Amino acid sequence: MQAAALIHVVDDDMSFRLAVARLLRAAGYEVALYESGHHFLQRSSRTAAGCIVLDLNMSGLDGLELQRQLNEVGSLLPIIFLTGRGDIPASVTAIKSGAEDFLTKPVAKEALLAAIERALARYRERQGRREALHSLRARVSTLTPREREVFSLVVHGKLNKQIAFALGTSERTVKAHRHAAMEKLGVSSVAAAASIAERLGMLADGERRDDG
Repeated sequence: MQAAALIHVVDDDMSFRLAVARLLRAAGYEVALYESGHHFLQRSSRTAAGCIVLDLNMSGLDGLELQRQLNEVGSLLPIIFLTGRGDIPASVTAIKSGAEDFLTKPVAKEALLAAIERALARYRERQGRREALHSLRARVSTLTPREREVFSLVVHGKLNKQIAFALGTSERTVKAHRHAAMEKLGVSSVAAAASIAERLGMLADGERRDDG
């Protein structure tokens, strides 16, 4: 368990918010309480590691709409939905939209804490992926414009002679740019370079790399 994790509880039932807060603080978590989805958007700090325990049915901005808005801004915080009644269509929508779990009130302590631990593990996974992508983008940003051109053609399967023809330069120059690009990216094979390009969305869908 990550002691510094911040659990955001968004629910319009004050007694429920307070009861969940007591339970979570006793389990060692930091807790922030919000009476509505709008209150969460206005007041929450979404930079700390944590997750959201979110009521499905609230007046104003309901749980599914808040989830949609958070997805639009790329929030990393996993969402655990809570509802006072079984709602299969809503649960399907929530899970398809990336919710970590969908629990029914009253929720057992063990079930809620287990869901939160899974959500925090998911947060760490998402954060790790985001940091890895930032690192890759930083490496690609060090390429000169010509190195980036060569890199793009290499990962799309072009041979040195094809790249030289396309850029109107010599194979020797292409080899020099290719070597410099691979060195800056910290890779030694075309497959590894192509993996970076794919993770950064630099390969067009449906486009295949030739071997070589």
